[in-house]
Amino acid sequence: MNKKILIMLLGVFFVFLLVTACTKRIDTDDGKEEKKIEFGLVVHGGAGYMTRDRYTPEQDSAYRAKLTEALSVGHKILKDGGTSLECVEKVINILEDSPLFNAGKGAVTTEQGEFELDASIMYGKTNLAGAVAGVKHIKNPISLAKMVMENSKHVMLAREGAEIFAEEQGIDLVDQEYFSVDKDWYKKREKPKSDSETSLIKTEEKFGTVGCAALDKYGDLAAGTSTGGMQDKKFGRIGDSPIIGAGTYAENNSCAVSATGHGEFFIRNVVCYDIAARMKYLNETLAKSADEVVMKKLKQQGGDGGIISIDKLGNIEMVFNTSGMFRGYVTDNGEIVVKIYEDE
Repeated sequence: MNKKILIMLLGVFFVFLLVTACTKRIDTDDGKEEKKIEFGLVVHGGAGYMTRDRYTPEQDSAYRAKLTEALSVGHKILKDGGTSLECVEKVINILEDSPLFNAGKGAVTTEQGEFELDASIMYGKTNLAGAVAGVKHIKNPISLAKMVMENSKHVMLAREGAEIFAEEQGIDLVDQEYFSVDKDWYKKREKPKSDSETSLIKTEEKFGTVGCAALDKYGDLAAGTSTGGMQDKKFGRIGDSPIIGAGTYAENNSCAVSATGHGEFFIRNVVCYDIAARMKYLNETLAKSADEVVMKKLKQQGGDGGIISIDKLGNIEMVFNTSGMFRGYVTDNGEIVVKIYEDE
């Protein structure tokens, strides 16, 4: 073989080896194929205009303690080999059973003085989802949403139909009185008599939708959201919490997300799915996607609220455009982190 051709072939071969080595190094450095944690979960208890002077030290401690309890239960489930779906349901049950949040026991009332609750759940492993809307006698709506997903052909059931299904599934219905709780720090007020009065009390509305997103040892993601809806809502209003893609979304290829805030904006922007879609189609990180949607798109439109999320690698984001959000997370190291205010 001609010496010049041999040198040329060897040169091409070495260039090939160099490119291959560099490519492998880039893939490794960027960590896209490496799971950062074995498991983890993140929770929220609503976003709103929360400032340190709004809550007494006792109230502040009560919120932190309940979020810590929920995270502890979720951590044990995942540590013991439970699924992300099981974790999400049980964590949200704890928050639904607490009068501190606008979900389950602590739900706010409609304009007619009734309680109407919504919830949804989604499992990233199967891409299946379940939701209930406008239920009035369900103690733990997130559990019923899970039953809709697992034991029916449907994704969402509403009002009387959802409650008939609940009875068929062996769930005992509760009286409306169960949800009525007196809270010292929640100012009771007369119904507004005009739109101008409504605008004056907007910042007094209770934010307390609850949610959870989790990653288990098997690499599967799940998310769920539960709420009592908007204070003084009317005409059968349904917010984003029970709507898959708006208030809840999970798929193993991207992330699991639960949202809280002014539902109409979250519905119109399909917030949770938008975050996942940006990760898939624009190759953005979870942090970048959440920031673009919550801090830019929503904020520009006047949409108040936030999201919690965990991706397939274990990255966790808690992003909100208000002055606070009840939130917290824990990973496989067992260290629980709980926050309320913007400056934490």
